Formats: sequence, C-alpha cells, structure tokens
Amino acid sequence: MRTLSEGLSSHLGEGVTTLCRCWKLLRRDGHVAGFTDHDRDLAFAGVTFLARSGLEAAEATGELGFAVSGGDVAGVLAAASITEDDLAAGKYDDASVETWLVNWADAEQRLLLDVAAIGEVRRSEHAFTAELRGIMHRYDQEQGRLYRADCAADLGDSRCRVALNAPHLRAEGSVETPAGRLGFSAGALAGHAAGWFTGGALRFTSGANAGVTAEVKAHSGGALELWVPVAKAIAAGDRFIVTAGCDKSFSMCRARFANAVNFRGFPHMPGNDFIVRYPLQGEAGLDGGSLFR
Repeated sequence: MRTLSEGLSSHLGEGVTTLCRCWKLLRRDGHVAGFTDHDRDLAFAGVTFLARSGLEAAEATGELGFAVSGGDVAGVLAAASITEDDLAAGKYDDASVETWLVNWADAEQRLLLDVAAIGEVRRSEHAFTAELRGIMHRYDQEQGRLYRADCAADLGDSRCRVALNAPHLRAEGSVETPAGRLGFSAGALAGHAAGWFTGGALRFTSGANAGVTAEVKAHSGGALELWVPVAKAIAAGDRFIVTAGCDKSFSMCRARFANAVNFRGFPHMPGNDFIVRYPLQGEAGLDGGSLFR
C-alpha cells in the first residue's frame, strides 16, 4: 500500500496534471545516474535527472505473490547518458533502478512506483531497450550450495584458492594478428598447450577495449577465440592478460591445478545412469562389495 503526500494527492485530483517519470539508476560500481521522460532536467534527493537521455517508459506489468513483475525502458544511445560501450562492457548488468512518478512543476510531490533491476538489454543501431525485473526475481536465482558433481566455485575465488598470478597459469602479451572482435593470435600464447586457456578469462589492459573482460571459447596454439564479440575491434598492439580455464571437473582440478582438497563439488555422486541401471548375469563387480574401490 502506497501513501501519497497531501500535495501529490491533491494534484492527482485536479483536472490537469503535470506528471512525468524519473528513473534513478545505481550501478554495481556505485555510479548513480538519473533520467526522465520530461522535456527538461529535474533534480531531487541529490540526483539530477537528465531529459536529454531520450529515455521513455514502455509496457509495464505487475504481479501478485512471488510472481516476477517487470517492464521495459527504451532509450537512445547517447554519449551524455548511456553508451554502447558501457552496455557491452556489462556495466549496467543487474543495476538497481528506482521508478518515480513526479510532478515536474513541484518535484517535492513525487511517489516511488517501483524498485527493479536491469535484466536483458537489447541493442539496435542507435537505441536500446532495457528489461526491468521486479525484486522478486531474486528468488529465481540459486542460493546456497547445490548438490552436484562439478565444482561450484569459480577458478581463483576465495573458495577455490588457486593463485592465478602463478606464471604457468597466465599469459601476458600484445595482440599480433587480430580477428575482428572475436579473437586474435599472439606469440605469448604459443608456449602453452592447446586448450590451456579454453574457458579462461581474457582482460584487455590497453587499446579500445581496455578494462573489458571476456570468456575464452577456444585456445589453440597461439590463437584465442571468444564466446561473445567485444565492444570494439581488436587491434594489433593491444595488451592483454589471459588466465587458465577450468571445466569444473574433479579430474581437471586434481591434474591441472593440484587443488583437489578445495574441490567444491561431489564427484562421486551417482548419476542418472547409475540410478536406472540393473544387474546383469555375470557382470563383473556385482559381488556385494563397494562399486567405488
């Protein structure tokens, strides 16, 4: 139940209203931005809401109970507000968005309509549409530890504890032969076995994509291929750092990283094949002993 201020309640009861929508966006890195569909900038609560951002509200839905509500916000890619590079770099992924109904003639008369998070972002040549997911979408995300065969940790995190700064687990160099936005070749990669960096993380430290991190799809000899194109074309001379990949299996954890003691999975759990199998006459191992010895 929302409580309206006396001023806003009185304004809504008038025959003509001066209402607009404002969006306060808070990225995970702490950056705050404000946007409005009004024709001039507005300011309240220490945030300036820009009119030149070109944002406007699209369809919105509301749900009862634990269903996820949501909607869309459409806008123009502009240097002064949201840029294509920032979207491609994932800076707005899961950002928090407050939607306000504001009397633009008196910004003190306002109402918080919703708090959501940015989900899927669809980009066209000069514009974008951002999906807004209600706070109940958090209940659709995995929480806690799951009982599964592969590792639940990410390589190098506090649970895995593998030191990715070890020389044999990383390569640092510069691009020699770029392949558009999806890969390149570099002599710094040639000293590692094929597939060593498959599934690993590539981070550019210079060039047009400086600061961008991408996942490696394939590594063969001195060449890397990425899963998703980076925002800008890769150029010769761009500096990078790439770390080893892990398929989260117990065998790789033990053989490649000697880290079996920190494996965060259950490699000996029975799978579907084990559950549905049945004994056959004369089959080896069916003597009443352990199947894992």
